[in-house]
Amino acid sequence: MTALNRVPSLMARAGTASALTLAAVGGSIVVPGAASEAAAASSAAKALSVAASKKGSPYQWGATGPYRFDCSGLTLYSFKKAGKKLPRTAAQQYNKTRHISAGNRRAGDLVFFHSGGYVYHVGIYAGKGKIWHAPKTGDVVRLQKIWTRSVSYGRVR
Repeated sequence: MTALNRVPSLMARAGTASALTLAAVGGSIVVPGAASEAAAASSAAKALSVAASKKGSPYQWGATGPYRFDCSGLTLYSFKKAGKKLPRTAAQQYNKTRHISAGNRRAGDLVFFHSGGYVYHVGIYAGKGKIWHAPKTGDVVRLQKIWTRSVSYGRVR
């Protein structure tokens, strides 16, 4: 039996029931985009966890894992493990993400470092102004504070 069958006043106004009315009769509300946002947040959390699990893995230019990484190789690998596909380079990843403001960033978003219009580095935002990333030759995957304000943020769809 549906809510419309149990509550006659809803039958007369089908399609215009309020959220409170639906809640009172056990109906459900579909919020456009809510499922896709929840799925994106779940993928981002998984990717962040994967990146953190690679702590200490050596940097190697052009490497995409599972034991060595460059910056975009780490993000590509982490999101692939989370079920999302990203292109290979930091600049390509920037172009593929939904750009968001610093005020709307959340853990699991990508952080793009740029000089002018050139994106030269990427990491995964871990919260509290820190990222997981593969910094440079001779270094390892690690958690580090964001060191510049020349960054942009992107959310993987």
